[in-house]
Amino acid sequence: MNNILSEIKKNGATFTPNRLADYLSKKILSTIDPSLSSFTVLDPACGDGSLLSSICKLGGAKITSFIGYDTNEEYLKDARLSMQTIDSENKCNFICKDFLTVCPNVANLYMDNIKNEFADIVIANPPYVRTQVLGTTKAKQLARDFNLTGRVDLYYPFFMAMTNALKKGGILGVITSNRYLSTKSGSDIRKYLLDNYEIIEIIDLGDTKLFDAAVLPAIFIGKKKETHSLTPKVGKYMSIYETDKGDKSKIESSLNDIYNVLESDKPGNYLVNGQKYTLKIGLLKHPADKKGIWQMSDDKENKWIEAIDAHTAFRIKDKFKVRVGIKSCADNVFISQLWDKEGCKIEEELLCPMISQENIEAWTIDKDSMLQVLYPHYSKNGKRQVFDIEKLPLAFHYLQKHREQLEGRNYLMKAGRKWYEYWVPQNPDFWKMPKVVFPDISVRPRFCFDESGAIVNGNCYWMCAQNEEERSLLLLIEGVSNSSVMIRYHDLCFNNKLYSGRRRYLAQYIEQYPIPSPELESSKQIMSLVEKLNNSSDACEKESLASEINNLVKISFGITDCQDT
Repeated sequence: MNNILSEIKKNGATFTPNRLADYLSKKILSTIDPSLSSFTVLDPACGDGSLLSSICKLGGAKITSFIGYDTNEEYLKDARLSMQTIDSENKCNFICKDFLTVCPNVANLYMDNIKNEFADIVIANPPYVRTQVLGTTKAKQLARDFNLTGRVDLYYPFFMAMTNALKKGGILGVITSNRYLSTKSGSDIRKYLLDNYEIIEIIDLGDTKLFDAAVLPAIFIGKKKETHSLTPKVGKYMSIYETDKGDKSKIESSLNDIYNVLESDKPGNYLVNGQKYTLKIGLLKHPADKKGIWQMSDDKENKWIEAIDAHTAFRIKDKFKVRVGIKSCADNVFISQLWDKEGCKIEEELLCPMISQENIEAWTIDKDSMLQVLYPHYSKNGKRQVFDIEKLPLAFHYLQKHREQLEGRNYLMKAGRKWYEYWVPQNPDFWKMPKVVFPDISVRPRFCFDESGAIVNGNCYWMCAQNEEERSLLLLIEGVSNSSVMIRYHDLCFNNKLYSGRRRYLAQYIEQYPIPSPELESSKQIMSLVEKLNNSSDACEKESLASEINNLVKISFGITDCQDT
């Protein structure tokens, strides 16, 4: 079993459940031009053949041929067996080969005698493998073949190869991770899809757990363009996620499973086996440059976003750089709460208190539970330096015990850094400045203020003030970021929930947060009350102040209670 799981992780195999295969097949078949008398279906990574079996079963006699590729012969044996009972005319051709080498790019579309644009339908659930799992050699080869840059997933080149094989006017229906919809690394593939497809529908399946693998899937359905049009057509979107536990909105209906909810095609809240889900339906919005995050919001929500934008004086990125915390890639060596008790005597100038996501609540840092980090960096004349560890015998003796592990961080060594450095250390001068800190992953916003000089862990982000004016702005940002207004704005504009309602608070999202004018009377009150809340130790007073701040944020953005829903 462990070998199978290891193979699945390595190759990104996530076989499609039969119900999901049927759901996707029906969606695709409903978009096919009814005048077509015959068509060819391709699955470029067919695995056990569930998608081809489904569309064969539902597509009828019009499908004249099926082509399935996979690199695993054992998977293909299962695929052939599953097709035998429904493909009596032997219309299916299974090929044991990596489709990315068959149809790698426009310049090489005729490799292996595969004709350019031969498929009327592409149905697929390609592998999900990040570049760091693929390995350097494979990742570089894909980058060359598909002109890709940055951190990508294996399904990115699959998107491109499938497009090369698809006829103009043909339909692509593909299940992938939903990451590309809302991450910076997905910007190029978002632009590619808008350039090459009329998007029919995006279905973000969110945290529905339709796969055994820990992946949040999404379905892309598009029609390959006949020509490159300047303005992409607006497509439909649908999303389904578990409802926040505190949500009190009414239940639309109680249904047997997620597929019944999806097929209802009616937005609202649904109860499925005791769990509440929210189904949203609307039109897809994308920025003019085609690379930005695709916004999935309906007309009412768009008007609400426009109201926020109309009252925005600046975005966080206009005033502050949002930084990630320190990353050692060897936390077991550098971080502890028990240095003395474990008998690890370390020079005091190297041990620093550290804020981590475990220590943070909205408005508050639990300083008593903070860990201590061995931090071998200091600042000299405004520049980051690294201690000469051999002049610090206690730390040197300790780190020498872990030298093999630390030198195993090949990327650090190749960059010409010292073996005991941090991979991401940041400038030590900035730690001493007033800063707002927040965790990367959280159900609710947890922005808090720190003036203790503590270091920030890599599971958090932070921004610092270099003068008194910036300090005041940070108080305003803390108040706005912890508000119900910004929870809603975050969800509507960034579409990035994980399982169980957890959100990603990545720098790329937070830097886009809108902030009202600090000159407004309501904004001045927010800054004053946030300062008071940060210094309060009384739980009741803090709760009252947080509620008052929340109402003032609404006023600053011109949002009435009836709009804030």
